[in-house]
Amino acid sequence: MRRSPLWGGRTGISAICTIEQPSKGSPMRHDPALLESARQGDLAAVERLLTVCRPDLRRIAQSQCASSVDPDDAVQESLLLIYRRLGTLRTIAAFPAWAFSIVRHECHRLLRAMRGQVALPEPDHAIFIYVEHLDLRSDLAAAIQSLPEKYREAIILRDFEEYSISEIAGQLLLTREAVKSRIHRGRQMVQEYLRD
Repeated sequence: MRRSPLWGGRTGISAICTIEQPSKGSPMRHDPALLESARQGDLAAVERLLTVCRPDLRRIAQSQCASSVDPDDAVQESLLLIYRRLGTLRTIAAFPAWAFSIVRHECHRLLRAMRGQVALPEPDHAIFIYVEHLDLRSDLAAAIQSLPEKYREAIILRDFEEYSISEIAGQLLLTREAVKSRIHRGRQMVQEYLRD
């Protein structure tokens, strides 16, 4: 059995993995033995798992992606993320929900990228507590949107989606120090933008 250096040797639940998705069709089902082998780093199992998952991921993407986003792009990006992060999956039973959230996130990310916009929270979100003027809110949105992608993504995940530094590091495949640096630099750039 070939092993990938990407994953450590964790054990997991050997139950059948099913979850009802909010779209038409059958629940997402996966062979627990295949999932465990893939999670342990068996490259043949990873390849087989991604092949088996693709139709389910496409079905999810078709239901979650806006009409202007190509579901196949979301599936392709999701497959890459699943491949990279499969070793971090704690239990086999969590795989369907985990994969669903990855596809949904990719659909939203691709839509924002297409529009060149950053999704901002509702006006009553905590980030805007001290921002009473609508003009300042617009300026803040423009400042965040002007950031380079790597800083914008870190700022949005931390300040708007309220992810922890560790969660951001896991999602962006960075060290905690790199995440902190991006957040700090991104906030500095927002402040500079707002001063001008």
